[in-house]
Amino acid sequence: MTITKRWLLPEGVDEILPPRAILLEQMCRKLIDLFSSWGYEFVIPPMMEYLESLLTATGEDLDLQTYKITDQLSGRLMGIRADITPQVARIDAHLLKRNIPTRLCYLGSVLHSRTNNSGDSRSPLQLGAELFGHEGVSSDIEIVKLMLATLDAVRISNICLDVGHIGIFRSLISKSQLNSMQESEVFEIVKRKAKDELKIFYKKLKINDDSSKAMLDLIDLHGDAGILDDAIHAFDKLSPDIRKYVNEVKTLTDSIIDKFDVSINIDLSELRGYNYHTGMIYTAFVPNEGKGIAFGGRYDDIGSAFGKARPATGFSTDMKQLLELQNISEDTPDKIFAPVDDNDSLQKKITELREQGKIVIQELEGQNATAKEMNCNQTLVCENDQWVVKENKK
Repeated sequence: MTITKRWLLPEGVDEILPPRAILLEQMCRKLIDLFSSWGYEFVIPPMMEYLESLLTATGEDLDLQTYKITDQLSGRLMGIRADITPQVARIDAHLLKRNIPTRLCYLGSVLHSRTNNSGDSRSPLQLGAELFGHEGVSSDIEIVKLMLATLDAVRISNICLDVGHIGIFRSLISKSQLNSMQESEVFEIVKRKAKDELKIFYKKLKINDDSSKAMLDLIDLHGDAGILDDAIHAFDKLSPDIRKYVNEVKTLTDSIIDKFDVSINIDLSELRGYNYHTGMIYTAFVPNEGKGIAFGGRYDDIGSAFGKARPATGFSTDMKQLLELQNISEDTPDKIFAPVDDNDSLQKKITELREQGKIVIQELEGQNATAKEMNCNQTLVCENDQWVVKENKK
């Protein structure tokens, strides 16, 4: 193995170098401050936990993405987190144990054993916000508004918000006469939006009831707000719960359409996170990006696994992905070069400048690099016994 290959990073694992790394850090600070201004309290869950805690009530997808290791102290199986949301749900239900709406936010690295798409990162920097303890649509509205405010804060525009509702599919499939294996097959077909394939499936089983017709209609229910009336017309008699679910989607979209520069696509057959989410789901997209950039939804059942059932909704995003999409103006900060000298007045001036937020790089004993080579555009010079900052000659 050559030296070059020896130091290659694993596929899907990346590192961020100057000056992009400090920009990412500044973005993170800005967004955590944004979350705090909305009342979201910051928590820092551990990088790894015992597997049964980490994967409780999360579904098979997260299990497949989670690296497993053996704890050398206890011999128990542990996992390196692939998603921080379940950890925050555990904190809310098992540690905080509040009976009021609780807003929590977080930022941290996660690790994926595999990716859904080629070229995706296996080491995202996950930022998210979760709202526990409120089951009404107003908490979903707050989370979506915060998600859009997050993208706006880093100057990402031309956002398309995709909105769905897991409850609609669940209501329809519960009315069918299918067994669990057949239900799973219908789920996979609807997930692919393969209407002709679903027709063939029902034809083979000689099924032609209201439930099968409704499921076929569901695949076509995507587009603007007009499809919500179509959904009520198609499903109201079959399942009265669907009117409630459709009205939730309408209330959400009505609350944001005039307040944010965003286009809205409603997709009632979207089944992302089906084994995890319980209500509305929402994804933000931008042009020329083949995948979502922020994901959210309601997941009311997860807290019961940790001893306290609490309604919950939230969203998360990968800060590394936002770094590539942001349009923040990147002003190059001044860098001041200070000569090597233990002079008290010089050291006092250096300290003063640093306390003002200036970048001061002091020359080291025996250093050969010049101010220009150190990427400094200014230099501290002594004039009339005073240390002053001077622009370097170009």
